[in-house]
Amino acid sequence: MEAETLALAQEIDFSMWGLFARATLTVKIVMIMLMLASFWAWAIIFEKIIAYRKARAEAAEFDRAFWSGEPLDELFDQIGPEPEGRAKKVFAAGMTEWRRSHRDDGGLIAGAHARIDRSMDVAIQKEAEDLQKNLAVLATVGSVAPFVGLFGTVWGIMHAFVEIAQQQNTSLVVVAPGIAEALLATGLGLLAAIPAVVFYNKLSADSDRILAGYESFADEFSTILSRQLDS
Repeated sequence: MEAETLALAQEIDFSMWGLFARATLTVKIVMIMLMLASFWAWAIIFEKIIAYRKARAEAAEFDRAFWSGEPLDELFDQIGPEPEGRAKKVFAAGMTEWRRSHRDDGGLIAGAHARIDRSMDVAIQKEAEDLQKNLAVLATVGSVAPFVGLFGTVWGIMHAFVEIAQQQNTSLVVVAPGIAEALLATGLGLLAAIPAVVFYNKLSADSDRILAGYESFADEFSTILSRQLDS
């Protein structure tokens, strides 16, 4: 009897594919959903890492140009009213409103300083929306995936107990495959959730630092323009 049990255990495929192939349709759907969620999360993670690295490099390059001593009008003429860099867009928004606030006689329209600040705030808000786009997906995957995996596990274990009752056999060889298939769903849920939570926290902090840099630049730029307005 023990020899037959051992032979049966050796015939069972406990590989990832084998566990997936033997799972019920419901558990298979859960596993596929979790794998797709994991791929989606990793795609967002890589896209954001590249985008944030580019944003930091652009901000550093523009910061050097801005503080190089070159006149602001000449710098604005070089980058144009619709530049590609995020930091440049904030600067361009302020300079565009600065030029629009001049009358034909060279004087300034009343309320110019407030309008310039609002223009840069709007530009920063647009960049914030773009930088933080899809971060909510990571938060959703991180919070929901473990419960989806747990649902697959509960369903798989329930199915395993039904098979035990039908076969009237409590041997570990009968129980183990169903339990292993069910636990695989929980494993996939954690595999999707853990990186999503870790990188959501990291990328959110990175985004906040980048936006804080834009806001700091906007304040400094506004101070420079304010001096010119007062003079």
